Amino acid sequence: MGAWYWIGVAAGLGAGAGVLLAGFVGAARAALAAAGLAALVAGAAIGYAVDASQPGSWGDVVGGALGGLAGSLGATQVVAGALRRGGTRGGTATLVAGAAIVAAALAWVPVLGYLEALALPALAARIRRRQPERYAGLRTLARDR
Repeated sequence: MGAWYWIGVAAGLGAGAGVLLAGFVGAARAALAAAGLAALVAGAAIGYAVDASQPGSWGDVVGGALGGLAGSLGATQVVAGALRRGGTRGGTATLVAGAAIVAAALAWVPVLGYLEALALPALAARIRRRQPERYAGLRTLARDR
């Protein structure tokens, strides 16, 4: 396999790591930012490990880092929505960990690593657009004065 394959593997494994980290932190904004940074670093480390064993040069490191960030961004919306709708932290983390394992396994299929890194942020954008707008009407009536 050529370098393009290994860069895709690094991106897909990084995306799986990003999904895993986002699943464990929950929905707090500060924790999500930390998970995004940790996913970026974990993806870069995965890319470095792939680069050490296979050809791909700095593309593996960049692909892994961007895949980790993309996976974290994509899973963040899913995790926040599940917790907002009443999902438990443990159940959500378990299901997202399973999805991360599947994402990491799919990274070994040629080209799917690239598609994961592109599809996860697209999923997050779609979920974000479909959220209903918040209106202050009922919240202002519910305040105790």
